This record gives sequence, C-alpha cells and structure tokens, in this order.
Amino acid sequence: MDARRRNLSKVIAAAMLLPGGLSAWMSRALAAGTVGGMQGVARLEGTATVNGTAAQVGTPVKAGDKVVTGKGSQAVVVIGDDAFLMRSDTVIEFKGRGSVLSELAIASGKVLNVFSKKPMAIKAATASIGIRGTGAYIEVEPKKVYFCLCYGTADIDGPNMTTKTVVTTHHESPLYLLDDGRALSAEPGPFLNHKDDELILLESLCGREPPFVKSGQYPSKKY
Repeated sequence: MDARRRNLSKVIAAAMLLPGGLSAWMSRALAAGTVGGMQGVARLEGTATVNGTAAQVGTPVKAGDKVVTGKGSQAVVVIGDDAFLMRSDTVIEFKGRGSVLSELAIASGKVLNVFSKKPMAIKAATASIGIRGTGAYIEVEPKKVYFCLCYGTADIDGPNMTTKTVVTTHHESPLYLLDDGRALSAEPGPFLNHKDDELILLESLCGREPPFVKSGQYPSKKY
C-alpha cells in the first residue's frame, strides 16, 4: 500500500472515532474527495460570526479576521496550511497576510490547532507562545491558560517569566500557565479535552498527518 493510501486509511479510521457530527461530516468529505481542498469555515455546528457577521459553511476566513463561536457551537476553520477546531464560546483574531498566518490572538475559549512549518506567535491571556509546525490545544481563562503542546517545539513567555521551552512528540508536557498578577508561571497539568483523532482530521485538511502517526504511536488508548 502506498503512502497516500496508508494516510487515507488512517484518516478514515480516525473519522469513525470522532463525535457524531464530525464523524459524519468527515465521512462525507472523504467520499466526495474534498478533504485537503477546504478553506475558511469548513464545518459549523451551531453558530459563529466572522467579523461580527453570521458565518456559514464556506464563509472565507483570512488574516485580519475575528471568528467567534456561539454557545454550544463548534467550528472547523482552515486558513492556508493551518487548521483550527474551535469549541463553544471561543474568540480568536487571526493575524498575518492573506492566507499566511503569523499570529493568533485567543481572547477566550478552547481551540485545537495544527500549524505548517513557519513561525507562529500565539497570544493567550498574558501568555505568549512561539511555535513552528506544531499541534497544540489551548483553553483560555483570564488568569489561567491550559496549554498542551501535542507535538513539536514551543517557547513560552509572559510577565516576569523566564522563557520556557517545551519539546514533545505526543502530549508529554501539558501545562497550566498561571498569572498571579505579579508573574506568569508554568505548572504541570493533566491531559484534557482533545483527541488524537481530531488532530488527524485537522492535519488531513492541510494534506499532512501528525508525527505520532508516522512514528507508530497511534492509536493510543490514552489519547
């Protein structure tokens, strides 16, 4: 079996394990041969806005746009070679030029991200995270950020904090980034609220597969 067929079989297997709506959507996309060609709002359950205007599947999203998901909603957004699974009540401003993102400002909410191999800056509350070609899951609250670097390398910085570099291959170092009003600190946290199957789905939309698939760490009962 060639590499393309092996990758497709893994995507199909992952799609079967996703929650109902995502599973059905991914199965239809695979059948139609549209995986890898989607841009903008690729999937929407519930409501979302782009720059304050109600969004629907197919609504374009580019650098400079602000996307907000409604209560009980979920959206898959693809911009160039980067993809995002935005959970309920999530607010993100995408920055860069056209379809090439360079910065992500997450005001609130929960989002799973996969990025191509280019520098990317993430602003989440008072935390600043520099990454390149990674997968990451982030939950943002005013004084606390949950950050799981699913794979790749990240540099974390914040008020009165010595830059912390994290390197992972498969969710080894989830963190809570805590701001006590004087300094930002990084403390070990649990693995929360995201799945390998979702990462496989997002990477497939960009024509890639996560490194944990290539290394044989998938499937995993833990993730």
